[in-house]
Amino acid sequence: MPELPEVETVCRGLAEALIGRKLVRVIANRPNLRFPLPNDLGQRLIGNSISAVKRRAKFILIEMRTSDVLIAHLGMSGRFRIYQNTPPPENTHDHVIFETESGSVIRYNDPRRFGFFDLTSRDDLAENRFLSDLGPEPLENTFTPDVFIKHIKSRKTSLKAALLDQHIVAGLGNIYACEALFMARLSPRRKTHTVGPKRATALVDAIKTVLANAIAQGGSSLRDHRKTNGELGYFQHTLQVYGQENKACPRCGIGYQITRINQSGRSTFFCPHCQR
Repeated sequence: MPELPEVETVCRGLAEALIGRKLVRVIANRPNLRFPLPNDLGQRLIGNSISAVKRRAKFILIEMRTSDVLIAHLGMSGRFRIYQNTPPPENTHDHVIFETESGSVIRYNDPRRFGFFDLTSRDDLAENRFLSDLGPEPLENTFTPDVFIKHIKSRKTSLKAALLDQHIVAGLGNIYACEALFMARLSPRRKTHTVGPKRATALVDAIKTVLANAIAQGGSSLRDHRKTNGELGYFQHTLQVYGQENKACPRCGIGYQITRINQSGRSTFFCPHCQR
């Protein structure tokens, strides 16, 4: 599933093509994806201009000049592709298509159909069922070591599980949780109650650094992720531990290998020697 850096990369691509533009066509080639598409999708969007494209956790928020907000989630395999000129013939999995007054065509393609769209108003956005219980944004200044400790202090779980809990920190997923824990030298098996100010500071700083670096490189294209121009992200080439099972630890060197364990049904990669 695309994580925060991949979604942020897509948002930035969409923002360039959509902000200030009016939608002149909205085509739904099927009535549902993961959930049924909003019945009034075209009615509320056609003729509407787009004022902003934002991200909240792993959600894309497309704000209209009116109070309408289109919420999009990429699911497992969803991707947006922008065509500024004549687009190629539609793909079988091009499920939703948007056209702007400038002639741009934006196609939402999703082979597995785990993605979805929702429509809400700006006033109701904070109470939306997908957004209301999300934790703090890790790249914002409000995400501090103190805030992180506040969210985990009552938890009785592993540090890795806490990082994947969207109520604790929004948008972080398996890849970047592994990478941040490695950078912070913390074991994914460490219990949250043992994380004090020093460890929390190291981890919060690592989360921000890893996410910022991943965004700068267009995210990680391990399976389905593509930028809106069709190009791959590049952060997968700099991964330190994720997917590096049995390879030498990049910090400890030969003789110390990256280990893979299972935590709550997810693969965790780490170095047992330097991550404590």
